[in-house]
Amino acid sequence: MSDAYDYFREHAIAAARKARGLPPGRTKQKQRTVARVYHLLAREAALAPNVHHMDDFRAARRLERQISR
Repeated sequence: MSDAYDYFREHAIAAARKARGLPPGRTKQKQRTVARVYHLLAREAALAPNVHHMDDFRAARRLERQISR
């Protein structure tokens, strides 16, 4: 296991937990999408760690911050 895998996995778990706590609606759907992106990034990092996924990670973090507002 790589450090990137663990890092993305922790973000996926946290995002999924946050989505579970939200009321039904658009915000919950967006948060679930963010969790899916983190999960996919974790799966890809487990196969072949590289830094090309960082742009995807940063985009997911930006979206997550927008949801929190």
